[in-house]
Order: sequence, then C-alpha cells, then structure tokens
Amino acid sequence: MASDLKVARRASLRRTANVTLVADRAHYDEVIQRHVTSARVSLWVGTANLKELHIEAPVGTRARARGRYVSILQTFEELLARGVEIRILHGGVPSGPFRAALARRRKLARALAMRRCPRVHLKMIAVDGRALYLGSANFTGAGLGAKGDGRRNFEMGFLTDDEAFLDEAQARFDRIWTGKECAGCAVRGLCPLPLDQL
Repeated sequence: MASDLKVARRASLRRTANVTLVADRAHYDEVIQRHVTSARVSLWVGTANLKELHIEAPVGTRARARGRYVSILQTFEELLARGVEIRILHGGVPSGPFRAALARRRKLARALAMRRCPRVHLKMIAVDGRALYLGSANFTGAGLGAKGDGRRNFEMGFLTDDEAFLDEAQARFDRIWTGKECAGCAVRGLCPLPLDQL
C-alpha cells in the first residue's frame, strides 16, 4: 500500500501537539492505571523486554482493601472478556515469571496475541487509538508496575492523544506485526520465526 511505504520512508514527523511528560511513578499512574486498565477497543504494546508486572488490585475488591497487588495478566483477562483486542510485540524472550504466570492461565495464553521480533526495541503503548505512550519504559514491573519509588527504574516518556502521532505509531507497529518489515531484514536468519511466515 502507498500509505505503508510513506510510513516506512518517513524518518520523522514534526508537528505541534499536546503532550504530557511522564517520569518515574507517573508511568504507573498515567499509563497503566489511567489508560491501560480502561481500554475499551484495543491495547497495543511494543516493548524490548516483557516481564511480569503487578498493579494494585481493582477498587472495591477485598484484595484492594488489604493492600494487595495482582498480575497485569488479570487485567488482560478482563479486557479480553470485554472484547478488547490486545497485541503485544516484544523483542526478547519473556521473563520466566511472566511465562509461568501466563502458563497458569491457559485460556489467556490461547487468547493473548503476542509476537516476537528480535529487532523490536521500541517502547510504545497505544490504547483505543486515543492515547499513545512513547518513552523509555519497557513492559516490566520496574518500568511500569506498582513498585516502590526506591525500587523502580528511572523512566521518562511522552503521553499524547494526537491523532497524527497515533496514526504513525500504530502504522509502524502494524508493519512490524504483520511481517511487512521481514523481507528486507538483514538479521532474518537469526529470527526464531519471521513474522511474515505467521
């Protein structure tokens, strides 16, 4: 498609837009709690590293009253039950704890759309085509989870609702997801399964 070629060739997009700078704990508050948990249509995650992360139990639950934390996978189950499309594009092998937690949730493991491309180093979260995070935080507990302030990574990124940035980021994500970048990939031989073969 011509639009796909435009996205692939464009090195940058310069425009004036409303953005919010998020740092450290704000990643959890703004990106995860405000946007990810309230997704209604789609949740697209791009991350180099994929690890188990925990969030505060939902408001109104006994677990929340007891100060407990739950796996983000519980949120994924709830989102999928509401019909939200979840795509996770990751660069490395997910951590052992993430794989173990997912294995215990067999129905989720079958329903969760995950694809791996070793070249993926982007950190991106797009929610419902209305909110976009781009920054340093991987989809990990130290990057986006509810870890204590003295234990979390120092992270920084931007959150925006700008339609042009959302369109560009989602188009780039989709090109990788659908394998349109595979044919010209110089490290294809190292890839466990090129995405254009799915």
